Amino acid sequence: MIVGTASDVGKSLLVTALCRLFTHEGWRVAPFKSQNMSNNSYVTKDGKEIGRAQGIQAEASKTEATVFMNPILLKPKSDQQSEVILFGKSEKVLSGKGYRQSFYEKGIEAIEKSLEKLSTDFDLVIMEGAGSPVEINLKDRELVNMKVAEMADVPVILVADIDRGGVFASIIGTIELLTENERNRVKGIIINKFRGDINLFNDGKVWIEERTGIPVLGIIPYIPQHMIEGEDSLSLQDRFASVGHGAIDIAVIKLPYISNYTDMEPFLYEEDVTIRWVENINQLGQPDAIIIPGTKSTISDLQFLKKNGLYESIRVQLEQDKYVVGICGGYQMMGEYLIDEAGTDTGTVNYTEKGFGIIPASTKFHAEKRTIQVKGKSYQDTRLPVELTFEGYEIHVGQTSIHDHPFLILEDGRLDGYYHLDGKIIGTYMHSLFHNDEWRTYWLNRIREEKGLPVRSVIPLRQLKDQKYDQLATHVKNYLDWERVKKMLISGDKHDK
Repeated sequence: MIVGTASDVGKSLLVTALCRLFTHEGWRVAPFKSQNMSNNSYVTKDGKEIGRAQGIQAEASKTEATVFMNPILLKPKSDQQSEVILFGKSEKVLSGKGYRQSFYEKGIEAIEKSLEKLSTDFDLVIMEGAGSPVEINLKDRELVNMKVAEMADVPVILVADIDRGGVFASIIGTIELLTENERNRVKGIIINKFRGDINLFNDGKVWIEERTGIPVLGIIPYIPQHMIEGEDSLSLQDRFASVGHGAIDIAVIKLPYISNYTDMEPFLYEEDVTIRWVENINQLGQPDAIIIPGTKSTISDLQFLKKNGLYESIRVQLEQDKYVVGICGGYQMMGEYLIDEAGTDTGTVNYTEKGFGIIPASTKFHAEKRTIQVKGKSYQDTRLPVELTFEGYEIHVGQTSIHDHPFLILEDGRLDGYYHLDGKIIGTYMHSLFHNDEWRTYWLNRIREEKGLPVRSVIPLRQLKDQKYDQLATHVKNYLDWERVKKMLISGDKHDK
């Protein structure tokens, strides 16, 4: 099990690397995170919803993602409430207090069931914790760190992020706050995100080992632009800000409850594209295109745009013939009205909010959520190239009624989305829209031609992503005491340091 001294120390990335490394060595590997909190989710082949990180780690393991890899997913709807996803399906919406009081026993059962299933189907399970394992106010009923390590009876590696500072205090503080039995389970420490000359940290490594009695298994240099899809929103701004300034400027509206922001990840591979995350009108400027992404709370985030002025600013951009794309919740906002019939989006039955009015459609929110992988092709009236095909996934409770200018026709015969003004206005429920290489290239080339830029050929994203998994694994292995790690994880020996 990999635990961290805090959120965003690199646990998910290290688990991804370990999954690929052990897969290369011939093991059937499964990732596991008992409880995830993220609005950036992944839809499995059977239409279930899990944390995005476990889906990515399954890809690195070259196996199919299942709900047993992340049995509990919490999707924040507000500062006080989260939707509880259990084994891939929406269970209920609970406050933090309500979750701790009413869900703990059910959560333990789900974790036990998942561990039993994964242990049967795989040779090796690489587990991931969440945040810090020593949140004292939550520790008595936690479902994701040392309690789960105890349930699985596995050795633990503690990861610390040196880039944020205070690495010695964070390591010592974490270990001191563990119980004696929990400390005995920690068999290694990894220092992550190191910048500069690693040799300068030799004294620090010796001090940590002497102070804790626990070996430092590796000091991993910071990996810029690793291109592995992220999950934690804490790293969102940094990931996209690390990319240079390209000739094509795309403004993505950073909604308070943004979901599945990995829809934008493919643009990181396009050298002439810059993604800017926009939170207020002063940041909007004059982009070539605007993307309104998905959200866990569509009406709340639409109200946010109205209050901060972006609502009107986006409408002005349309009058200036800019490209505007809405995905899922962004698509819903672009319509005329949003009607919360079941109270699933706002908590108020039959609440109505006026949308952008860009698209002649209205959305009604019902009780049942739709989660499904989908495939299709462009609708004939769009006059898009007939060879363009699309695949992605849907996660939404709203149903949008639209009759004119559909964008896609799906394999099940349903029409999806809106495509108008020769593609200047696009709306769709399909997440991963821009992961479709031919479509992304076609859309960007339209913008390139309008700006007098040379068109570009298709970038094979899936092939490049697989190469990135290999590069990540090699990088991590080069800076780990690999043989020691391998022996520890494969043997599961918790008592021999």
